[in-house]
Amino acid sequence: MSENNVPAEYKPIGMWGYFGYEILFAIPVVGLICLIIFAFAPRNKNLKNFARSKFCVLILSFVITVVLIAVALATGAIESLSDITEAFGM
Repeated sequence: MSENNVPAEYKPIGMWGYFGYEILFAIPVVGLICLIIFAFAPRNKNLKNFARSKFCVLILSFVITVVLIAVALATGAIESLSDITEAFGM
């Protein structure tokens, strides 16, 4: 089976395509909007799955960040960090 015989919804995305989508998704507000649109709207299943995986990474990063901040607040690490900066005059 050649690439020409593949239906449009299963056409592979080239390396430069993935590279371009990575750059697009890295743009702060526009990238998030495009990520959400591509995760649910496109007909190409490869692009849809790629966008969904990037969206899952984004959500996972957000959850890990919130957990780390909660642990730092609960253990008093932020107060001790401010004490250290005050000791050095920063």
